[in-house]
Amino acid sequence: MDNNKSFEKELGFKAHMRKATVEFIKMVSDLWYDRAISIVLFKHEVIDKNVSTILNLHQYAGEFVQKPISIFDAVEILRAIADLKLPPSKIDIGKLTYEFHSETNGHDHIKTFIQDKLKEAHKSKATHPKYIVLYGFEQISQLLTRELTRNAGLSNQLRLRAIVTNDRTDFSSLANRALQLRTTPPYGQFNGTITIDEKKQALIINGVTVYFINTKEPHEVDYTRYDISEALVVDTRDKVTPKKSIAAPLKAKGIAKVLLASWSDTVPMIVYGVNHKDYPPTKTKVCATGSCRANAIAPILKVIEDSLGIVKGHIDIMGADGVSTGVDAVKPINNTPKAYGIIATSNTAEVLSSILPTLKGKLSSNTIHTPISQGYLAALHLTTNQKTSAKAVNTIVKKYALEGDLVEQITYALNSAPIPNDAIGTAAPCIYDSSATTVSKDGKSLTLYIWYHAEHGYAHQIIRLAKYLAQVGRYTYY
Repeated sequence: MDNNKSFEKELGFKAHMRKATVEFIKMVSDLWYDRAISIVLFKHEVIDKNVSTILNLHQYAGEFVQKPISIFDAVEILRAIADLKLPPSKIDIGKLTYEFHSETNGHDHIKTFIQDKLKEAHKSKATHPKYIVLYGFEQISQLLTRELTRNAGLSNQLRLRAIVTNDRTDFSSLANRALQLRTTPPYGQFNGTITIDEKKQALIINGVTVYFINTKEPHEVDYTRYDISEALVVDTRDKVTPKKSIAAPLKAKGIAKVLLASWSDTVPMIVYGVNHKDYPPTKTKVCATGSCRANAIAPILKVIEDSLGIVKGHIDIMGADGVSTGVDAVKPINNTPKAYGIIATSNTAEVLSSILPTLKGKLSSNTIHTPISQGYLAALHLTTNQKTSAKAVNTIVKKYALEGDLVEQITYALNSAPIPNDAIGTAAPCIYDSSATTVSKDGKSLTLYIWYHAEHGYAHQIIRLAKYLAQVGRYTYY
């Protein structure tokens, strides 16, 4: 009989949790669509997520900070946020919940605690959305299109207005583009609405008109004809070209800046979160994002360099045979058939040294192509100035993943080792595998493992850098 009562109590509590989660979902949506306030949970997006996903994210958050992160507390914090007159913002409710339970803050109630924590929000400057023009419609461009139109609303800092391709723009071609967008592998079905407007030569994606422009010379297009002005071009065509060619779009009417979504040895490479502050947006008109692997590896290298100092290191990158974007130059050094794997030289070390100049001459790298379907693994073999331990290294990385400039770049994987497909759907470009960290007995030789995907986290990095260059930042608390 007691077991039955206990079971009924568990069911009742579970129902109460799910009901609270439904309220959480509604408030998150209202804050976003009505007031341009974006809520995240330790950098994980919670907009447009179902009940089970929200509860799983709360469980992960609790394990991450080793303190309970309750859905009931989260709902109370959302209510307090809703009562404040906040500007367009991005707020990490996980961090607020953690701090409420961790700090001796002198507040007896969540409402006064939130008022105190977010008191600086009113000082943020108002910004106006900026237009984006994509060059190319490769898979990375399709993913960027999804992300830029997925939750279109009043607060969109970047507004996608046109996609330039060297292809027809008749009904058949537009229908093919719509199909590509809706079924971009391996990211699943795009659940938004897509309508073909043949007269405008456009797709209407989630109610937003996106023009498709067919031309062999994008820099000769007059974008003001499409009511596009002061736009940022994101060139996803994945080819390394001279600076003069990269900057060519600036000749076009309506274009203000150019961002090459690849690595380059002719224009500055900026990995957002790592070295973006070295390049003021007011003075940067043309730059490159660096490769997907540079965006995955550079955050961890920066953490170790800043915390322990790097004497030297070697990087092995293991993954599928080729990636669709942001590839660093590779050259096979063995004759092994592709089915068994290819060991190749890579200029990843050179690219990373351009992003982190203090590491120049200290790094080497190889690429090991292996026959797996998705995802990549980077093994960082580092010698440090200071002695350390595996536990200490993990504590350092965890701190950077929780607060500071790299919270959006590093996902800290807990006890269970991630698999390559975990990188699909992760907004951070780097998944740090804490369970695999090893340190030598002398405390100065480290091996760290990083999982990443060639596109998903990288696409979010492109968007973060684009927002920075376009100067559409908003108040953030995370």
